[in-house]
Formats: sequence, C-alpha cells, structure tokens
Amino acid sequence: MDIKRSGSRSASEGSREWFTGKVRVEPLFQASAPGRAQGARVTFEPSARTAWHNHPLGQTLIVTEGRGFVQSQGGPVEEIHPGDVVSCPPGEKHWHGATPDSAMTHIAIQEELEGKVVDWMEKVDDEQYRPRRR
Repeated sequence: MDIKRSGSRSASEGSREWFTGKVRVEPLFQASAPGRAQGARVTFEPSARTAWHNHPLGQTLIVTEGRGFVQSQGGPVEEIHPGDVVSCPPGEKHWHGATPDSAMTHIAIQEELEGKVVDWMEKVDDEQYRPRRR
C-alpha cells in the first residue's frame, strides 16, 4: 500500500502548447505495471481550456468544483457541474475547460497504451469555446 498525503504532491502549470489560459495540473496517481490507470486533479481558471485531444483508451472526468464546458467533435458544448461524470470513449476528439465566469476543477482518469495517454491536437479558438445560445 502506498499513501500519498494531501499536500505532498506538487502541481505544475499546464503547458501553453496544450492549454489556453491558466491551468494547474496536480498528478494524483500513476499505476505500476500491469496496471495502466493514472489520474490528476486539474484546475482551470475562468475561460481556461484544453486543446482538442483524444485518449487511446478513453478518459473519465469527475467534476469536483465550479462550472465548466465539455464538447465532443461535432457535438454541442455542454455545461458541466460538481458531481457530473463525463466518459469520453477511446479515440473521441474532445476538449474541456472552465466557463467564462467560473473556475472549474475535475479529476481526470485515463489509461496508458504503449506509453501514451493522450494525443494533443489544435487549440480550441474563442468561437468554438463560446456555446451557441438556443
């Protein structure tokens, strides 16, 4: 058994190559072989977001604080809230982040396949980020 105490893990700023705005990433766990799951707590300041990306074995997001947006390619921008669980299937192109007026924190869980957990793509521009009003 390995216990990683609260406050013992160091967070880092999300790479400007993969994120727009201020994002903090705190690794929570990384499995040892044969396990392959890993997780992180990710906090997005208002309007911050990921670039488009996908995960070879999918991703699960558990929203813990604030309000955010998530979108799959070709689908609508959906608002997400604390307690919401988002399941992205393997290979699904998507993005996620905070709303313009609220920070958002989620736990992101994904599995490694042949040394890779994510494929990063182009950034989400401001027009894509703003949900269309119905």
